[in-house]
Amino acid sequence: MTERPAHTPNRQLAALIAEAGFSNAGLARRVDQLGIEHGLDLRYDKTSVTRWLRGQQPRGTTPALIAEVFTRRLGRRLSAQDLGLDACAPVYAGLEFAASPTEAVDIVSGLWRKDSGSHAELRKIAFTPAGLVVPSRDWLIGRPDDRVARGEPATGEATGAGTGAGTGAGESAGRVPVQGGRASVPRQRRTADRVDRTQGSKVTSGDIAALRSVGELFRALDHAYGGGHARQALVRYLEHEAEPMLRGTYGEATGRRLFAAVADLTRLAGWTSYDIAAHGLAQRYFVQALRLAQAAGDRAYGSYVLVTMSRQAVYLGHGREAVQLARVAQQGIGSGAPPAVQALLHSAEARGHGVLGEVRACTAALARAERALETSRPGDDTPYWARFFDEAQLADELAHCHRDLQQYRAASQHAERSLQLRAAGFARSRLFCRVVLATARLGLGELEQACTLGAEAALQASEMRSVRAHEYVREFERRLEPYRDAAPVRGYRERIAALG
Repeated sequence: MTERPAHTPNRQLAALIAEAGFSNAGLARRVDQLGIEHGLDLRYDKTSVTRWLRGQQPRGTTPALIAEVFTRRLGRRLSAQDLGLDACAPVYAGLEFAASPTEAVDIVSGLWRKDSGSHAELRKIAFTPAGLVVPSRDWLIGRPDDRVARGEPATGEATGAGTGAGTGAGESAGRVPVQGGRASVPRQRRTADRVDRTQGSKVTSGDIAALRSVGELFRALDHAYGGGHARQALVRYLEHEAEPMLRGTYGEATGRRLFAAVADLTRLAGWTSYDIAAHGLAQRYFVQALRLAQAAGDRAYGSYVLVTMSRQAVYLGHGREAVQLARVAQQGIGSGAPPAVQALLHSAEARGHGVLGEVRACTAALARAERALETSRPGDDTPYWARFFDEAQLADELAHCHRDLQQYRAASQHAERSLQLRAAGFARSRLFCRVVLATARLGLGELEQACTLGAEAALQASEMRSVRAHEYVREFERRLEPYRDAAPVRGYRERIAALG
């Protein structure tokens, strides 16, 4: 511990302890419990808290953990500095749901600039289920942003203020001023370089069209070759092209469209990070994409970001959080969403129930998804980001859920249908579905067919830069272990060895 100057008690921490109703022992216990979530054995006690109140500084990640304890208790985001503590290792940095669009730009641009390490380093950034709670709640109940225009008067184009003009379905109306009539101050002061970058040129419709085109390009690369193929190029594009636009000059309608386009690219940066198993970094990108979508006034896209977060939670085995995120998305967008969007939201909930083994709840959510998609028509106003959710995708969701519920006959039937319908460009999705089919065949006792399908998936995975693809194959191989001496399994292993 490093001592504060003598006779300088930490009055900020004392006030927050009183507000939260904690005893010293109760605070210590909660910090220890949160440390366990991060794999830390902290062992603080009431004496430790007494020392903090007297002015001693806890080391390492502890200040950020203490701040998170208060954040959960009081329902508002608090930093270590708010508690009078030094944030040596802010493990929750990037998980803040910003108070204003300006602060959101500062937070997300900081993530882009820092995202330059090796995959191994990026994977060390911690994912925390607790980091899902506050952002999803703030998105659901938060007040819309009154104004996003920058460097232009609130006239002319700004007549679209409060309508989210041009952002698509789910726009919020009735916007209210930011508290105090000014944006909140970022936690870190801008450097001189960052101040210079705020003096950007006027953003045009062509600029936004370029952002959208880049998104389509990187999305296609991700589908075909995996998130690791061009992830860094996407992040550098965001840093060098999107940030100057966000710090440029634009009216209200253009600003909403700009925030919507950057939200989409930021979600994609999170998705590609998720695909290389940089789960903590991906989580931070998703939270910031959610905040940018709010600035865009696009509730529908915000629901899609929450679904993306739900899918990551499913992959990591956090079924309860996955269900909660999907339900928040449903509540936030309401019942007026296009059928494909409703099907997407209900299928996300089903996947969470499937991981938890909740058969009835999973089946009910799948039925809602099927009914919604059945009502879709070619003329529906389906947003671009939901158009992928078609019969092939629904069959894929059904296959995954039935696999998780160990209903292998149904899983096999739906996986086969998805593979028949899925376009070749969705190579990674086809790989996942082929592994699900292999697993279902194995569950049905069809060992030789399972191994053939698994070997085909392994060959595909070897040509992709996707940790998820390789992990799907490894999970299938773990299921093969009880049959390791059988001839089909030996043949499978010989084929896999030849790939190396």
